[in-house]
Amino acid sequence: MSVAWRLALRDLRRGGRGLLLLALCLFLGTGGLAGIGSLSASLIAALDAQGRTMLGGDLDLQVSQRRALVDETAAFAAAGRLSETLSMRAMAQAADRPDVPPVLIELRGVDDRWPLVGRFRLAPGARAPRPHGLQAVVAPALAERMGLRIGDAIRIGSARLTIVGLIADEPDRLGGNFAIGPPVIVDMAALDATRLVQPGSLYTSHYRLLLPRPAEAAAVGARLVGHFPSAGWSVRTPEQAAATLRRAIAQLGQFLLLVGLSALAIAGVGVGSGVAAYLAGKTRIIATLKVLGARSPMIARIFLTQLGIVAAVGILAGLALGAVVPWIVAAVAGDALPIPPRLALYPLPLATAAALALLIALLFALPPFARARAVPAATLLRGVVGLRARPSVRLAAAMASIVAALVALAILSASDRKLAAEFVAATAGLIVLLWLLGLAIRLLLARLPRARRPLLRLALANLHRPGAQTDRLVVALGLGFSLFVALAVIDTSLSSELTGAAPARAPRFFAVDLQPEDAATFRKAVQTAAPGARIEAVPSLRGAIRALNGVPVTQLRGLAEHAWALRGDRTLTWSAVVPPRNTVVAGRWWSPDYRGPPLVSIESGVADSLGLKVGDGITISVLGVDVPARVASLRRVNWTGLGLNFAIIFSPGYIEEAPHALLATVYAPPARDGALARTVAAALPSVTMVRVGDLLGKVSELLGQIALAVRVAATVTVAAGIAVLVGAVAAAAGARRYDAVILKLVGARRAQVLGVQAIEYALLSLVLAGVALAVGAGAGWYVVVRIFALPWAPDWRVVALTLGATVVVTLGIGVGGSIGVLRTRPAEALRDG
Repeated sequence: MSVAWRLALRDLRRGGRGLLLLALCLFLGTGGLAGIGSLSASLIAALDAQGRTMLGGDLDLQVSQRRALVDETAAFAAAGRLSETLSMRAMAQAADRPDVPPVLIELRGVDDRWPLVGRFRLAPGARAPRPHGLQAVVAPALAERMGLRIGDAIRIGSARLTIVGLIADEPDRLGGNFAIGPPVIVDMAALDATRLVQPGSLYTSHYRLLLPRPAEAAAVGARLVGHFPSAGWSVRTPEQAAATLRRAIAQLGQFLLLVGLSALAIAGVGVGSGVAAYLAGKTRIIATLKVLGARSPMIARIFLTQLGIVAAVGILAGLALGAVVPWIVAAVAGDALPIPPRLALYPLPLATAAALALLIALLFALPPFARARAVPAATLLRGVVGLRARPSVRLAAAMASIVAALVALAILSASDRKLAAEFVAATAGLIVLLWLLGLAIRLLLARLPRARRPLLRLALANLHRPGAQTDRLVVALGLGFSLFVALAVIDTSLSSELTGAAPARAPRFFAVDLQPEDAATFRKAVQTAAPGARIEAVPSLRGAIRALNGVPVTQLRGLAEHAWALRGDRTLTWSAVVPPRNTVVAGRWWSPDYRGPPLVSIESGVADSLGLKVGDGITISVLGVDVPARVASLRRVNWTGLGLNFAIIFSPGYIEEAPHALLATVYAPPARDGALARTVAAALPSVTMVRVGDLLGKVSELLGQIALAVRVAATVTVAAGIAVLVGAVAAAAGARRYDAVILKLVGARRAQVLGVQAIEYALLSLVLAGVALAVGAGAGWYVVVRIFALPWAPDWRVVALTLGATVVVTLGIGVGGSIGVLRTRPAEALRDG
């Protein structure tokens, strides 16, 4: 072994540059995968570390549209230290400046014990440490937007409140629900003075507890909810704080992990090409060693040592880059993140990336290594690494074991193992498909009549002759092209959602907390501010799904991850007729005069995620009352217009007895936005006007973060793809050098020799472009629709330009890699050949 080690190091010092491609591919693949894993782990760790602070205690019990009853409050207080907060959306007006349009806010009423955990801080200059009585503290963004200062007054609902400070730190802000407007905090007395909390108003009551034994939070929460099983309570522990943010991070991390695995698979093809090219250049050394008496095991140890050293350098460099990715992201884009990453080293994602990279390197390096090791010395002396007709049993068994370990590790390290298994299976199937396509191209070209044009004839011959790299090129180019197309589809779909304005037929405002008795006043105010405006109004209330077919939701297993209807409360309505933008696709709608037992119509996608069909039972808790109903129909809903659409619609009758408000949409010219907000606020201070543009702005901000992550991942993938193309060219460099010399000796010009290479790569690229378009578009659709749950709206012009640019780059690398061989002297090439 010492002899092998000395020879390996000596050869590396003199001619190890041929393995730079191996190191580069492993560096890119490992760095991308380790960086993605480290960043995801740092964000999740930050959430875990701040979970108790973001939740606001050890336990959070919440209910919609009501406050806790006396016996409920007593039970909560007996379990630990209790704090109550109420949150809702409202409109804030500058009390002394009627020219300033009202602004949508997130209003929170807090008691004197809030916050139980963490510290609430105001910016310097505050008149009081927290609001009391008819006082409020506001977000700096709200003050800037409305031109307000400390000491000014704002009107919220029926109350005139004095601003006593600007919010600097709100500890449980991230643990709340999706926020559209800037926060405003008041105490409970001021909240009561606004008169916004009315029967049917949309608000959420939070009761947070500090427990004597925090580790028992889940058990205490289950026990408290068990005391009031039909009251509609939801429970969260610190591990469930910021659940929406956790899901978003996990979802994006899962997607980036798949991209990282794809880049690593592409890099693996580059590893195979690089190793093949390197061993092809070592034929004379191997032949000399065999002539001097070295056996195959000794040669194997020499080159395995070399490959191991270079692979270790590439993997370690990639791990070093991946480990510092959280620091890089925090420094470059920390303000764009919803939560700062927790800066530390995370061994698990680094170890996983290293193991995956090592397995990928072994998988793709073994075949060329085995071919070089097994070819007789007489063949090696002729300068050609021969091709075995079929792999040996030992090689096949070793590769099968590596594949099994690779699949198991990729699946076990993923948060969504089903998705990871599907991805691994799809990638393996694509590689096999591309390999078979490469073989088919060789067989087909070998049987075609000879072309009359010499350059075309030579290019076609290069693709099917013995020793041709066609199958490897097809796999490498096919994987790269497909991934580039998929990333272009994903990116343009996200950009379409990001930059697309509200649909032309979308409403300008949603009106929330409109009381039925105020409907006429609301219509009059809207028509005064925007004559001819169209209004849609429907009854609305909140409810949570408690059971499906008699089985409590807490006992259900195996529901789809996208069963979002089970997460918290949903907005409900009832209707005698099928609403606009809805189409019944299964079952029947009830008659307009139906007044029997409750029936529901469910959006078909929601029904699929819940496993419901027509005739099934569903129990929904409305204001603490369980309402059992039967599924009468399933609907397809057109969500694109941003109109009033509901996942669950009740039949009229029983549900109408519950206290409720109206939810309305206003369709008016954009120029009337300010007048509408001011007029409605003056006539009905308790009505909240949600401007569609504000909602779309928050969605666009989230999509922008996702799009940025996709583009960064695409950069790593493009780099890996380019490295693979370079490796594919290098693997065939020896044969192309010999061909170029022969062509020059028989009179071919430099342009003709390069033309042969250009035709060869152009033919392969054109064939693979169609395959990549189909595969990449399908993969992009799956990611956009099934993972991100967004509309699939790719810009096919950008996709075509991306594919065209990829083909041009491939031609450039293919032809550029052949320029160097034209400088080879004929005598040198003929001696080596």
